Amino acid sequence: MQGSPGRTPMPNTRLLVLFGSQTGTAQDVSERLSREAWRRELGCRVQALDSYPVVNLINEPLVIFVCATTGQGEPPDNMKNFWRFIFRRNLPSTSLCQMDFAVLGLGDSSYAKFNFVAKKLHRRLLQLGGSALLPVCLGDDQHELGPDATIDPWLHDLWEKVLGPHPLPLDLSLTPPGVPWPSKFTLKFLQEVPSTCSEELCVTGTDPQGPPSELQPFLAPMVTNQRVTGPSHFQDVRLIEFDITGSGVSFPRALGVPHSFVAGDVVLIQPENTASHVQQFCQVLGLDPDQHFTLQPRELGVLCPARLPQPCSIQRLVSQYLDIASVPRRSFFELLACLSCHELEREKLLELSSAQGQEDLCEYCTRPRRTVLEVLCDFPHTAGAIPPDYLLDLIPLIRPRAFSIASSLLAHPSRLQILVAVVQYQTRLKEPRRGLCSNWLASLDPGQGPVRVPLWVRPGGLTFPKTPDTPVIVVGPGTGVAPFRAAIQERVAQGEAGNVLFFGCRQRDQDFYWEAEWTELQTRGCLTLVTAFSREQEQKVYVQHRLRELGPLVWGLLDLRGAHFYLAGNAKYMPADVSDALTSIFQEEGGLSGPAAAAYLARLQRTLRFQTETWA
Repeated sequence: MQGSPGRTPMPNTRLLVLFGSQTGTAQDVSERLSREAWRRELGCRVQALDSYPVVNLINEPLVIFVCATTGQGEPPDNMKNFWRFIFRRNLPSTSLCQMDFAVLGLGDSSYAKFNFVAKKLHRRLLQLGGSALLPVCLGDDQHELGPDATIDPWLHDLWEKVLGPHPLPLDLSLTPPGVPWPSKFTLKFLQEVPSTCSEELCVTGTDPQGPPSELQPFLAPMVTNQRVTGPSHFQDVRLIEFDITGSGVSFPRALGVPHSFVAGDVVLIQPENTASHVQQFCQVLGLDPDQHFTLQPRELGVLCPARLPQPCSIQRLVSQYLDIASVPRRSFFELLACLSCHELEREKLLELSSAQGQEDLCEYCTRPRRTVLEVLCDFPHTAGAIPPDYLLDLIPLIRPRAFSIASSLLAHPSRLQILVAVVQYQTRLKEPRRGLCSNWLASLDPGQGPVRVPLWVRPGGLTFPKTPDTPVIVVGPGTGVAPFRAAIQERVAQGEAGNVLFFGCRQRDQDFYWEAEWTELQTRGCLTLVTAFSREQEQKVYVQHRLRELGPLVWGLLDLRGAHFYLAGNAKYMPADVSDALTSIFQEEGGLSGPAAAAYLARLQRTLRFQTETWA
C-alpha cells in the first residue's frame, strides 16, 4: 500500500482483502478497506479472488473477504474458481487454523437467496479452522441508504478488532478524511503525437491462433439492427446480428472447433460513451482530447489496465475506458472532496461522503441515478482542477455487458444474434436515464456504413442435455426467451423434437418475439408452444399460470421422461412464482406432500435438471 512521504505501513499487521465482484461494488468496497487501512498505517493488499493463488491462504494471518451474490445465489464470475476450490471435500479441517478472517457480503434482500455467497463462505471458512473476527456483514441494496448502512458500523467494529493488538504508536495519528491518498498511476503527457496506427493495433488486433477475449476482442461487423417490438410498445427491443467470420468461434463445436459457442453461452460486448458526453467531460475537466499520454504505476505489483493502449489519447481513454455514464459511489465523492480546492464545493462533497450525509447522497445521486459526468458538471471548480493522475482512481472502467446468444451456428452459420432491450427510463431529473451499452448498440446503423463491435464469447450458466431424446421444458418470458431460441434451433438441427416452450409477453402484436419461427416449428412437430399474453384480457395471465394449467404435461415429462427444465428472465419475482407453480404441480399431479415436493424440486436443481439464468 502506498504511503505518504515519510510514512511506512505498520509491519506487524499484513491485511489481505479478497473480493468477488460482478458489477464493481464489491471491488469498490475492497478499495475503501484499503484506503482505511492506509489511514491507519496498516499494510494492505487488494486482489480479485480468482487472481489470488488460493493455496497461499494457509499462510495468511488476516483476510477480509468481500463477496457479492448474483442471480439466484451464484458467486460472481471473478471468484468461481476460488469457490470450486474452497468447497473441495478433501480439504483438511485445520487448513486455515492460523487465519483470522471476516466476510462482508453484498446482496439484495428482495431475492430469496439474500447474501447467500457471503453466508456460505463464512460457514466454510469456519469449517476449515479459520477464526472469525466478526459475524458476517450483510450489505443490502434494498436499504434506503444502500449497503453502507450496514457496512459503516461493521467496519468500525472491524478496525477495533484488527487494531486491538496493534494500536497506533503514540507519535502517529489517524490520517484525517480530507487528505487524499496517493494515486495508483501517474499520467505522463507526451510532447509529440505518436503514430495512430500503433494505438489502433493495441486494441483491434486479434490473434488468429486463439479465441477472442477481453484483452483481444473480435471486432465483429454488425449486419442488421432491427427493432422487433411494435411502434406502440413501451420498450424498444432490438434483434442484432453480427458476422463472426474469421473470429475463431464461427464454426459449430460439433465440427471440432474447441473455441466455438453452443446454446446457453453468452457474448460480452464492450460499449463506448457517446461523443457528446466525451466532449462535455473534456470541457469540464479542461482536458485536450487529442493529448497523448503514457501510464505508469506508482507501486511495484500494480498493473496498468490491460486493455488500455500505451501510449493512449485522452479521447480514447474517455470514450472507451472511463465509465462517465455510471452512477458514482460514495468513494467517488470522498476522493473528489480530497482533491477539491473550492471551499463551498469541498464542504458539500465532504458532507455527501460522510456517514452522516448518506441520506443526502441517496437523494442527490443514487435515487435519481445521477451520473459521474452530471456530478462533475455540478461541481465545476473542483472538476476543472482534478489532477489527471487521479482519473483512474476517481472513475471506474467501463465493464463489458453480457447478452445471451439468441442463435445457433447450426441454423445461422458464421452469425451471432442477440436480443437487446434498450434501457431508458425517467427519474426526477430532466434527462431520461439511458443504459450505456443498450443505447450505444441501438444507435449503430450498419445501413449508413460499416459498423464493428468488440465482442467475445464465454460459457453461460445454462447447459443443455447431450443425451438424445431427452425432452426440455423452457420458460422464457420477454427477452428471457433469447437463450432458448439458440437451444431450440440447435436441438431441431440435431433432430430433437421434445421441445416445450412457455413464452410470455404483454400483447401478441407488440412483443411476441420470433412468432413466425415458433409457429413454423410447431407446424413441423418440432415444438410445443404455450403462450401467455398478460395484457390481452382483464385478468393478467403469466407463464406460471400456464404451467399450472398444463400440470399433467409438465409432470409427465419431468417424472416419466426425465425432462430438463429451464427458466430465464427477470430475477425479481418470476423465478419464485415459477418454482411455486412447479411445487404445486408436484403435489397435485404427483401426489407428493409439501416437504416431498420441495425435496423433488431441490433434487432437480442439484442434478442440473432445473437450471435458471436470471438478471436484475
